[in-house]
Amino acid sequence: MAPSLLTTPSQALALAPGAAASRVGGGGGGSARVSFPSGRVQRRGALGMRVRASVAIEKETPESEPPPTFLREDGSGAGSGSVRERFEAMIRRVQGEVCAALEEADGSGARFVEDVWSRPGGGGGISRVLQDGRVFEKAGVNVSVVYGVMPPDAYRAAKGEAGKNGAAADGPKAGPVPFFAAGISSVLHPKNPFAPTLHFNYRYFETDAPKDAPGAPRQWWFGGGTDLTPSYIIEEDVKHFHSVQKQACDKFDPSFYPRFKKWCDDYFYIKHRNERRGLGGIFFDDLNDYDQEMLLNFATECADSVVPAYIPIVERRKDTPFTEEHKAWQQLRRGRYVEFNLVYDRGTTFGLKTGGRIESILVSLPLTARWQYDHTPEEGTEERKLLDACINPKEWLDL
Repeated sequence: MAPSLLTTPSQALALAPGAAASRVGGGGGGSARVSFPSGRVQRRGALGMRVRASVAIEKETPESEPPPTFLREDGSGAGSGSVRERFEAMIRRVQGEVCAALEEADGSGARFVEDVWSRPGGGGGISRVLQDGRVFEKAGVNVSVVYGVMPPDAYRAAKGEAGKNGAAADGPKAGPVPFFAAGISSVLHPKNPFAPTLHFNYRYFETDAPKDAPGAPRQWWFGGGTDLTPSYIIEEDVKHFHSVQKQACDKFDPSFYPRFKKWCDDYFYIKHRNERRGLGGIFFDDLNDYDQEMLLNFATECADSVVPAYIPIVERRKDTPFTEEHKAWQQLRRGRYVEFNLVYDRGTTFGLKTGGRIESILVSLPLTARWQYDHTPEEGTEERKLLDACINPKEWLDL
């Protein structure tokens, strides 16, 4: 299976080695309507939209309001009951629910600023960002729907075929392959050093038949995960977080949590530091070896688990007293977060290299971070305890 991602809130997609998204279109009509629990979104004015348009990719068109759907009006689009339609409805619902929960937890009256954009050939996205709240220094919750075309090599990789020079092992050279992808991605950075950072991302990828091979089988897969990055280990919080991930996984397959927990520890590895970015969670990609309906339900369950996994932790820690030393350590750990995202995260690096929507790509970065020369926490300190757990991942639950 080809590596596929929508791991940043942008349209960045790593389709396969050497693959690139092209003519990823936006804007659509359709009849499928999505309801949003939070109607309290602060919208940018026309000036803000013009400024945003001047720095975004040419193909993007700012919109004043989210359309009912970003899907094209075709057999797999709005009103079809397809996995595409249901996945888009799910991620837009979850975006609204997560934003509403975060605004309530913040308690300052701060609201998410929303940017909506579309593309002429179908697709688009909704970026929501809250900055400088009482609890959250920066929180981004983005959704995007992408249409594009990938090289034939990527399609054959997805099918597991081994060919050379653009030709399949048992046939002539294939043409470009249309694809569809949709995802939700979020990173939440609280102010209090004892309240952890959270990242979650869930995505669905699907190809159509190559343009010169109508009727060829459609390829699809799911990816995603939710992971926790604290500055200090509070075992009650970490165990609560992992237990919610395990509960979501166990509803579908008891092998999922240990399998995806290890995958998470392996993926969020900062090689040049020999550390993990945080204390893990679950992560999976290219998942298509189960029934499609089951995996759609699994991705939905995981996305719906974000609020119960995270908000209780924030509520417990958002008012914990802290010192300047605690804050300085949080800033150093945020530096590690930046390093991973800009050096190793496949969605971020792909988006930067291929002209992705820069504001959406970099929304995952914290508002502030710190790098200090040759800093090593002393043995026996809480800071050292966190570092050791990032170097040597732990099992947080009794499996």
